This record gives sequence, C-alpha cells and structure tokens, in this order.
Amino acid sequence: MLRYLSLAMILAAPVAAQPAAAKPQRIISLNPCSDQLVLALADPAQIAGLSRHAANPQLSAAADKARGFRRFGTNAEEVLAAKPDLVLGLPFGSSPAAQALAKQHYATLDLPPANNFADITAQIRQVGAAIGQPQRAEAVVAGMEHDLASLPRLHGGLVAAYYQRRGFLTGTGTLVDDMMLRAGLDNLARRLNKPVLARLSVEEMVAARPDVIIMESANRNAPDQGTEMLHHPALRSIPRITLPEAWTVCGGPAYGLAVRSLVVQAQGLRRR
Repeated sequence: MLRYLSLAMILAAPVAAQPAAAKPQRIISLNPCSDQLVLALADPAQIAGLSRHAANPQLSAAADKARGFRRFGTNAEEVLAAKPDLVLGLPFGSSPAAQALAKQHYATLDLPPANNFADITAQIRQVGAAIGQPQRAEAVVAGMEHDLASLPRLHGGLVAAYYQRRGFLTGTGTLVDDMMLRAGLDNLARRLNKPVLARLSVEEMVAARPDVIIMESANRNAPDQGTEMLHHPALRSIPRITLPEAWTVCGGPAYGLAVRSLVVQAQGLRRR
C-alpha cells in the first residue's frame, strides 16, 4: 500500500506568514493525499495545480474532480514558475525538487499520514483554515460524522484479515485497522498481536481461520505473481470483501465510503 509524506516533513524552509484575512489564490498540491483535501475544500479558482497522480482512480478517491486542473510532477522549476502562495505535499523522500524548494520562502502545511478518523477530521479543519475555507471544512466534517453515525454496526464480531500482495497483513494503528474497528470488524492482526505490517503465510492464514479476507479491488480477479497467495486454493473457502485501493491510500473524505462498504459487504455475507 502506498503512503505519501507532506512537503513540510521534508522542507526546512521558513514559512512565509500570510495576513490572517488572506485567502490563498494559487494553491499547489503535490501528492494524492493533499490533492483530495484541496479538492474537497478549496474553490476551483484557488487551485493552481495538483499532483501528477491526482486523476489516477487507483490512487485517488477524488480522481473525477481532479480532471481539468493542471498537474505537476517533481520538477522544482515548474512549481516555482507557477508562483504558488501555498504548497501542500511533496512525493516521499528527498529529491532535487525538495532541495530546490527548501531554499524558497513558501507557505507550507505539515500533513503527516492520517491513521484514524480523528486525524482525518483534524487535517480537514487544518487545511480549511489554511486555505480560508473553515466553514466548508466544518460542513465536510459534520457530513462525515452524520454518515458514520447513521451506519448500522455489526454485532458478534466477524474476524477479518486485510491481506495484501505477497502475503502482507495490515495490523493495528493503521487507517485500515481504524476503518475495520469503525465498521465493527475484528482485525485478525490484532488477535495475533501483529505489528503495523507483517507477513503471513498461506498456512498461517488457514490456521488463523478468519471469517473474511479483505483485499484491494484490483486484486480480486486473475492472480499475478504478487497476488497468487490471495488466490491460493487453501483460502478459497474464506469469503472476500473488497475495497478500492484509492479509499485506503489516504485518510480523507473517502473514509466514510470505505466504512460503509465494509458494513454493507459484511452484512451481505451474514445473510448468505
């Protein structure tokens, strides 16, 4: 599963303070996670550009909204030429682009990975304040809270394993774990006392006997070398729930969609 870090985690540049009443008019987001927050909260006219992956439906739950906006890669000169007044996010790791941008005085916002619903709502409010849209941020948070409160909660605790390519099991303290808990599912990794990410063999999965395996939608069909474990004959009797990777890559407005999907699919399994 991909993960992205923010610009402020990489850059050491001083932050150019804006007047309290100023609303950024040239916002650039440089990773899919900050893209989704900007698209949910900013006026279209405020957005000067998004990341190169913004319109990729496999990586962004807001890919449809991203169409039509300029997209940026990691070229520092290109970003500098766009004259942004707020920059959010930079692809993971140090790069020539990060080093070049670090020498400039840009307003930036630190957005570390959101691993639970509380993190998500805090970041929505943080971005809303930074872009001059606090009321819109509150409306988004209120809508998400209402949608989650209206969901039926599973009772009896289905044990679920979020099983990924090459046998990786997603553990506690992660965004997916928080989604599972919110839906009323019991994370197998928690029962096995596994760390954030662990390898689990087919034999170990069979012995653990989860009620359901959660997998990314893209891995549902014909197996390849990386997903062959997910389609092993020994696991065929275990029911499957699928989620789009775009809903789990980043903590953002799609959180509610993912939780709802988990609840609906789990209820469907119980009715069989």
